[in-house]
This record gives sequence, structure tokens and C-alpha cells, in this order.
Amino acid sequence: MSTPLSQAHDVRPSSPQGSNASGPAKPVPRRSAKKNATTTEPAWVKWSLIGVALAFIFLFLILPLAAVFTEALRKGSDAFFEAFKEPDAWSAIRLTLITAAIAVPMNLVFGVAAAWAIAKYEFRGKAFLTTLVDLPFSVSPVVAGLIYVLMFGAQGWFGPWLQAHDIKIVFAVPGIVLATIFVTFPFIARELIPLMQAQGTDEEQAAQVLGATGWQTFWHVTLPNIKWGLIYGVILCNARAMGEFGAVSVVSGHIRGQTNTMPLHVEILYNEYQSVAAFAVASLLALLALVTLVIKSFVEWQFERDQKAAAALPPERPTV
Repeated sequence: MSTPLSQAHDVRPSSPQGSNASGPAKPVPRRSAKKNATTTEPAWVKWSLIGVALAFIFLFLILPLAAVFTEALRKGSDAFFEAFKEPDAWSAIRLTLITAAIAVPMNLVFGVAAAWAIAKYEFRGKAFLTTLVDLPFSVSPVVAGLIYVLMFGAQGWFGPWLQAHDIKIVFAVPGIVLATIFVTFPFIARELIPLMQAQGTDEEQAAQVLGATGWQTFWHVTLPNIKWGLIYGVILCNARAMGEFGAVSVVSGHIRGQTNTMPLHVEILYNEYQSVAAFAVASLLALLALVTLVIKSFVEWQFERDQKAAAALPPERPTV
């Protein structure tokens, strides 16, 4: 009766000291080594995949980005800063920031509301609403711009009424904002829907049982649970809003100093053979993208740190 107990005691340790303590412990590392050998790829496969990934990153990301800054500074810093002294450049920068400042908060409200409705409630037409959220991902931005021209243009559905009331949407700032909202509104909702579905409704129901109102439940229970996903979605939405070209190009009319955003201003400068000025404005867009990437990486790092800290907590926290 003592022999099986001693063998079980000898096989249990996985450390080198435990494996050398007795004979029966030796088959354990042999079985684990065999398992690792069947599930682990050879070293040359791993390094080949890493090399291919690094080559693609260098050729398609780092090299073009370096080319933008190199061309922008090709004639020196004076020519670089001269590109930003033009009134049209400042108008494009201001319009880009205004468009993002309007589109992102509106998408924030819609994304939270849509995600909350889809993830927390069951209702008729839920699958159809989810499909509509994904619609801008499948529709070309140029087609989205043409839709707004068809609706609000001079020959569009609402064009005569808008002209009679002296309201301009297409070839004006409202059309640019509408096109940007259409292109960017899935980002926040798509970040929050799977997150809310994974969290479930237990905490919200517990808060309501304790007497919390709907707003108190959202502010003190739902929002803290989704804050990192919400910030991540806002970052992606803002990056797409500032860099959108296709839909904005259709509805803007390319009026210099009035309806040109930064991407459109870069296109006009490049078509006029002002390469240094075009690459200077493009470098500003690239710099904004890098700042967005840094913020995104920080949010991901903060989220992972909070997850590890939450996993390290004991099952029951002591009350103060």
C-alpha cells in the first residue's frame, strides 16, 4: 500500500530537484518533452516568419514613412515651415480638426447607445441593427459621398428645399461632417459590442436590485467596465476622421481655403507640383498618426496592467 503513494508523491514535482529525487519521476519530463516536440515548430520556421514580417513592415510602413519626412525636409527646414504659412494650409488644418471634433463625439454617443442596446437587450430587429452598424465597412467611401450628393445636392432629393431655405450641405462644412460621421461611426460601436457581450448583465442587474437608477448604473457600473475599450475606439475613430479622403473628396467640392481638409490639400499641392509643401502637410498627418499610435499603445499597456492587477487580487477583498 505504501508503494503507490510514494510513486504518486515522486511524480508530482515538476522541478529538477523533484525529478532527480527518485526513479519513477523520470518519465514525466520525457513525456512533456515529447509533447513539446510535437506542438512546437522548428526554429527556422519561427525565424523565417519573423523575418518575413519585419521585411513587410520595413518595405510597406517604415520606408514610406521615412520617405515622407525625407521629401518634406529635402529643401531644408525653411521650406518645410514655409508650407504652413499659407492661409490655405491653416484653413485645411482647422477644418480637419473641426470635423474630427464634431464627428468623434457624435460617434461616441451613437457607439455607446448602439453597443448598450445590442449587448444588453433582446429586441426584434437586433440582427438588422448589427448589420447596419457594419455597413460603412462594406461600402466604399466614394459611394458614401455620392449618397450625400444624391440626397442633399442641387439636383438631389432635398436639394430644392435646401436651396429655397438657403441651407448648404454639399460643398460645405456640414456635408464634410456628415460624410466623416458615416465613414467612422462603426469604430466605437464595434469596439464596445463584444466587450459588453462578454461582460454580461449581472452587474447591471445587481445594481438595479440595490436601487440604482439607469443613469447611476451606467455611470458607476457599465462605464468603468468599458472605459479602455471606449478610449481605444475613440482613438481609432479620431484617426480615421482626420485621414478620411474618399467620401470627403466627393462632398467637399475642393474649394481652396473653405472645404479642403488636410488630405485634400495634400492632393492639390502635389497636383500643382509643389512637392515640398505637399510632403510637409503630409508629414504633419503622419505625425498625428504616430501620436495616435503612441496613445493607442499606452491604452493597450494600461489595459493589460489593469487586467493583471485584477487577476492578482484575492477572491475576496478585505473591507476597510
